[in-house]
Amino acid sequence: MSDLNYLTKETLERMKAELKELKSTGRAEIARQIAEAREKGDLKENAEYDAAKEAQGHHEAKIAHLQAAIVTARVIDAKDIDISKVSVLSKVKVTHLGMKKSFVYQIVSESEADLKLGKISVSSPIGKGLLGGEVGQIVEVVAPRGKMEFKIEEISI
Repeated sequence: MSDLNYLTKETLERMKAELKELKSTGRAEIARQIAEAREKGDLKENAEYDAAKEAQGHHEAKIAHLQAAIVTARVIDAKDIDISKVSVLSKVKVTHLGMKKSFVYQIVSESEADLKLGKISVSSPIGKGLLGGEVGQIVEVVAPRGKMEFKIEEISI
């Protein structure tokens, strides 16, 4: 995870609510599952107990991840975004020069990224390549599939 985690206020509130849920109801449910499995006898050969303990580990890792994301969060308001250059939370219309196809991406934090919604992470290869770009500029992006060139057509909020 990057040093700063740029989020909208809504996303930060959603993350805080999810963390609260995981710490209260989620932990209680996992404790109940462990207690149930423990009652079934020998813990050395109890697959349910092992599964519940593993689920607890995943649950605690998710809590730690959310806590780290919240601690490093910086809330960005759309009215503060300078649309003369590509920045976090800006929407960018680009043309993939190799495919001759246009795409619209919104540059977001890692925790908000969702390619199906056109939201790409600021730390992804395309996000990094577009960051700081201006309208009319051609940027080269080095991605796992090789080099790609994008022309920045439009920047908006």
